[in-house]
Amino acid sequence: MALTATPAPSLNDRVQRLESEVAVRRLVADYMALCDVPGPQHLAGALAPLFCSDAVWEGKGSRYAAKFGRLEGREAIQAMLLTYLPPNSHFQFNGHFLAGERIEVQGDSAQGHWLMQQVSHYDTGASELIVARLQLVFRCEAGTWRIAHFSTERLHACPLTTAGAGQ
Repeated sequence: MALTATPAPSLNDRVQRLESEVAVRRLVADYMALCDVPGPQHLAGALAPLFCSDAVWEGKGSRYAAKFGRLEGREAIQAMLLTYLPPNSHFQFNGHFLAGERIEVQGDSAQGHWLMQQVSHYDTGASELIVARLQLVFRCEAGTWRIAHFSTERLHACPLTTAGAGQ
């Protein structure tokens, strides 16, 4: 049995893959920045364009499936996200931090996996740290990377004291 070598990807293919990874990483960073509070004041139309028109956003696991459910379409996703963001008073502060990144690009689609830490101070005065698993699917449409499927699963949460908050 003769072994045949698979040709190595061309330099152009390798550069394209790396450029796609960077675009996906920036897309996720833009999404997180728009969900931070305080954050950009121009939210009204900024979230929807990050998603494909047929995108899905869903909570996984017992806690987030019940809290968020499954949303379909960029307008429904943006409407849900805006219920948590200013001018609504849900958060006084909300920051997202990503770790454990893994991005896999195959042509015009990609998958990304992260662990997210979310530090939140609510309008009720309570504060907490949440750790969630994010699994995202991306699609490149006419040269622009967008989120096709966003799923989040809460892994852990613990209350934070607010002594010294804001210092």
